[in-house]
Amino acid sequence: MPLPDPIRRRSLAAAAALLASGAAVRGSLAQIRPEEGRVAIAVGARSTVSYLPLTIAAQLGYFRAEGLDVRLIDLPDEAGALQALGAGAADVASCTYEHTIRLQARGPALQSFVLQGRTPQIAVGISTRTMSGYRGVADLRGRRIGVSASESATQSVLGILLRRGGLTPADVSLVSVGMGAGALNALRSGQIDAISNVEPVMTMLEHRGDVRILADTRSLAGAQDILGGPMPAGCLCASTEYVQKHPATCQALAHAIVRALKWLRTAGPGDIVRTVPEEYLLGDRGLYLLSLAKVIEAFSLDGLMPQDGARTALRVLQDGDVSVRADRVNLGQTYTNTFARVAKDRFKA
Repeated sequence: MPLPDPIRRRSLAAAAALLASGAAVRGSLAQIRPEEGRVAIAVGARSTVSYLPLTIAAQLGYFRAEGLDVRLIDLPDEAGALQALGAGAADVASCTYEHTIRLQARGPALQSFVLQGRTPQIAVGISTRTMSGYRGVADLRGRRIGVSASESATQSVLGILLRRGGLTPADVSLVSVGMGAGALNALRSGQIDAISNVEPVMTMLEHRGDVRILADTRSLAGAQDILGGPMPAGCLCASTEYVQKHPATCQALAHAIVRALKWLRTAGPGDIVRTVPEEYLLGDRGLYLLSLAKVIEAFSLDGLMPQDGARTALRVLQDGDVSVRADRVNLGQTYTNTFARVAKDRFKA
């Protein structure tokens, strides 16, 4: 459902001010019923492959099986999802983990409680039409580069590529293009010269020869090469106050996501395509399957935050955002593995 304009206009800083701090939940919660049956989850572009575990959990009834009535609020980007969470329009957000670090650096923030992806699943490419003479990163100076949204993971990955080539984000013109058909059209129409985006957008552009890939975090090896370590991505997160007050609800959500992650490990491509809504395929089932093949290993196996994942995320953010300072971030408060461990044991994930 669309949100009122005032909510859409709130900045991430305003969202942070509305989120409260708290303590991580401890102890076994596997047998406890959710405190609240109804949960609203805000999602930034649910149709992207990054949030496939959330879609699977919803489509296969895993939330209902845990006693939850989940309402998914689909928004154009993650900034909108975080704004909805901060304004009280949602209880939980499905977004990239790095936002828990960004917001904590600005004040009371979020805590991730189950992981969906273990790489950002982002690729950066140049237009083969407007940059056919590309020789190196320096050629991006002054160019228009599409990212999903400001302060997004797509911007973070782009920033690393730019710095490797001696540039900074200030040396290019960043354009917010979303993560769906709008991003495809922006590149193909020449509105942008390069793009940093997710699946299935990047495979669709790549397959038709619209882009040449410069950096790729869609695989574990590619993410390691670009980011220098494990980089947690999609997760479910909430204010630390919500996690503290509603531990059984968080546990039920974690159960559903971990069950979906396990299903993804054994499901065939056809099973997945039959499960996701038709509109997520962007009109081409074959290319959607190709995009799945590129990122299937990037999904978390068990919902757990990897040991070095939080540190990698902080380092990547610090490299591209001077407002993120390590002395203002307590990584231990940005995530908890308590719920995912219980779910891992229950589903033998």
